[in-house]
Amino acid sequence: MLTPTEIDTFLVDGRLDSLKGLVEPCVVMDCEGMSADEWRSILSEHNPEILVAGWKTPSLPEDVLTEVAPALRYVCYLPGSIRKLVTRKMIEDGLLVSNWASSISRTVAECALLLALGCMRKASYWNEQMHNQGGWKDGTTQTQSLFERRIGIHGYGSVARALIPLLKPFTSKISAYSEGVPAEIYEQDGVALSDSLESLFSDNEVIFEIEALTPEREDIVDEAMLRRIPAGGTFINVARGALVNEDDLLKVAREGHIQVGLDVYKVEPLPADHGFRTCHNIMLLPHLGGPTTDRRKDAADQSLENLKRYKRGEPILSPVTQEIYDRST
Repeated sequence: MLTPTEIDTFLVDGRLDSLKGLVEPCVVMDCEGMSADEWRSILSEHNPEILVAGWKTPSLPEDVLTEVAPALRYVCYLPGSIRKLVTRKMIEDGLLVSNWASSISRTVAECALLLALGCMRKASYWNEQMHNQGGWKDGTTQTQSLFERRIGIHGYGSVARALIPLLKPFTSKISAYSEGVPAEIYEQDGVALSDSLESLFSDNEVIFEIEALTPEREDIVDEAMLRRIPAGGTFINVARGALVNEDDLLKVAREGHIQVGLDVYKVEPLPADHGFRTCHNIMLLPHLGGPTTDRRKDAADQSLENLKRYKRGEPILSPVTQEIYDRST
């Protein structure tokens, strides 16, 4: 159940044929604009064992496993968050679910690096000045380089670990903090372990927020934490908007002592009247950190590998567990 656009961007270069070969018999349908009743009827008619789904696939009926399509065993979701498609109870009841998981980590890391470099050079500000204000640098203009900066990373999952080799050409001064990660993991990557989140923010000039969102971490980056960043520092968030108290962030950013780069927000799309949009030392992206259009095939490759594993009766890569479901947004 994919739209033509999803097929044309994920399943490129023969990947659609590979998928059809793995899922036989295979019925390809365009789910764009499909009503809930139409969707229920299609599921009931075909009663699939495997569902390959995308962003536009309608939500599964709550009784899909008991009444509508009792043969359904595996939902192979090409994109990321699956909350709109499946319920937690479906996973509790044994439905196997996968998504793009860590296949997109390097492109998210690439986006984080883009935001950091853009903030250091104040690219967002100067782009607007050059296009709309006739602006040009003068004797008071100040920019910064990422070379030799002290870098702090909050979170140490697959995105953080993909970011580290991108940062190492710029600096060896990289530290990280994430509860529960063994010290030897940091050592393997040549990264220093900060004693606390507070020291991570205080001791580094550039902070990357890449931590997983859990209820206890909501608004963990507040005014007090942001004020620990040294003057002239930079804060980047490519994780989840809810990790940051946005009112506090806007207040601190407006003072002009730090640069900010954001790709994620508590409310998405970001409201047109949000204060972030008028704060010129905040570089904004509209949640582009996931795979670029040309790299959606990476997610498809992982899905194809999972389909092969499923057909062979082997464990799939990175299944969406109940714990992972609870952390997703």
